[in-house]
Amino acid sequence: MNRILIVGATGVLGSEAAKHFLKKGFHVKCFVRNKEKAAELELAGGELVVGDLTNEASIVNACKDVDVVIASAHGMLGKGKNKSENVDDAGHRALVKAAVEANVQHFIYTSISGLAVDHPIDFLRTKYAIEQLLIKSGLHYTILRLPAFMEWHAHRLLGKSIMDKGKVTILGKGENPTNFIAVDDIVQALNIIVGNQAYFNKTINVAGPENISKNEVANIYGRLSNKTPKVSHVPVGVLKVMSAIINPFHPGIGRIMKFSAYTDKADATMNVNESVQQFGLRPTTMEEFIKKQVSQ
Repeated sequence: MNRILIVGATGVLGSEAAKHFLKKGFHVKCFVRNKEKAAELELAGGELVVGDLTNEASIVNACKDVDVVIASAHGMLGKGKNKSENVDDAGHRALVKAAVEANVQHFIYTSISGLAVDHPIDFLRTKYAIEQLLIKSGLHYTILRLPAFMEWHAHRLLGKSIMDKGKVTILGKGENPTNFIAVDDIVQALNIIVGNQAYFNKTINVAGPENISKNEVANIYGRLSNKTPKVSHVPVGVLKVMSAIINPFHPGIGRIMKFSAYTDKADATMNVNESVQQFGLRPTTMEEFIKKQVSQ
């Protein structure tokens, strides 16, 4: 199984997965909306397939002649044509259908921890529905339930601002323990999972090695970058009001506000014993991850 389609190949996870499998000698089809943003992947040997999850014809074309599909795209922040309903729901339904018709041998779906059929956040209800669709599809599937990515939720939303400006704004109190995982750890797990029958037809929680609050993440960035960060917070009540106001104009940002308010109090932890250690790998700690960011 050396022909892989990566859906969302310019995303945080998709791009790293594409680079990894190209280095391993796989034929990698990169399903992307913007060819220019994927120039690096094309130079590395990736086959670019331009399209998106709102275009069924492009999905069908992308699924031709591949053994494995890694679905790592999402529309949580999308609006208009690319709103979540079109990308995460209808788009992924079309992707599963196209994979069935193309006789794909292994479909890997990157899901999210804590989801449920009646979850208060629509994005997590949608992810649950697609999981159920995939389970019933007849495809050999692996569902990976993942926590927050360190690259995005720790670095881009918190640490980068501290490193650049010495300050950061946290949505909510930032005291609630949250699980974070390094994208490279997910890629190393994918390396073991792809085409491996031992992981067919399984739903697997893949946690980071610790549950840590956003305030603690900010403190580590400050300590390792020799700064005393100025940390401000947006109260949960304000987030809820802002979500209701913004949602009609930009449902993606409204959803993020609502999700941030929810995760500030709800259980956002995972069982750290379900980290990449289950694949015989050593997980990246938050301290190790931040040291790398600060040293770059």
